[in-house]
Amino acid sequence: MHEIQRARLLAAAVDVVEDVGYAGMTVGAIIERARVSRKTFYEVFSDREDCFEAVFDHISAHASAVATAAYATQTDWLASIHAALGALLCLMDEEPALARLWVVEALGARRPVLERRARAMSILAGVVDEGRSVISERAQPPELTAEATVGGIGHIIYARLLRGSPEPLIDLLGQLMYTIALPYLGAARAHAERRRPTRRAPPVRKADRTRKHGLEDLKIRLTYRTVRTLEAIFEQPGASNREIADTCGITDQGQVSKLLSRLEGLGFTENRGLGQERGLPNAWYLTEGGIKIVQATSLHERFAA
Repeated sequence: MHEIQRARLLAAAVDVVEDVGYAGMTVGAIIERARVSRKTFYEVFSDREDCFEAVFDHISAHASAVATAAYATQTDWLASIHAALGALLCLMDEEPALARLWVVEALGARRPVLERRARAMSILAGVVDEGRSVISERAQPPELTAEATVGGIGHIIYARLLRGSPEPLIDLLGQLMYTIALPYLGAARAHAERRRPTRRAPPVRKADRTRKHGLEDLKIRLTYRTVRTLEAIFEQPGASNREIADTCGITDQGQVSKLLSRLEGLGFTENRGLGQERGLPNAWYLTEGGIKIVQATSLHERFAA
């Protein structure tokens, strides 16, 4: 249960930062969005900065894994960078709220986040600097070239995210690869990189996540209320109708009863309580299918440790 609450708080922190920025992020706003108590928050995090640092670390780890996997698909230095940078840009296009938090809002965070960000930039500069090893020593550019190139690319992405540019970041790939190739491999290769066709990944909508997890054949429309109801049971196994309604913000008891009955009929929930026949509350639990939906559609999949 501790990890579930942690995932809820991290997801809520992302939503709050997206709405009001890091400067406006408060513990109160996070717990209100996560629907947990202040006591629960402080059982997981020491303060709001600790929570933000955890979000930043999760995003960084995921981005690193995506870039590393893409880089490893190629053997040539420049092709590897093209694959890794393209994968990162696609990831940021798919998750703009996380990208903005990672690139923009992190600059207002405490020193530990800034130090981690600086280390990440240094690692990226080291990868670009490997271009010096693929050309003769006589043709090598200055040692600061890689650091300046990565810093410039970082600023370009930062500026696009800061102003909320509607153009996909992946559209920058050719021009960014030009700036990487030019000082190491010359103008001809740089122009070739700029003209290289870019594969634009389709944006991933929340509804599309079900396909990724094999849920495309569900005989139910996964509305926010449906998913929120399943999440409520996931977080409170054995919850009654009223407890689920309170968690989901549903005031109409008849509505929640119909929804729960439908979910039970579809095999996503089961009622183990004695119910109305004996004058006792229902006790709802998720089936394996219900758990699968929660894992596929909610922010638990982003932040579960």
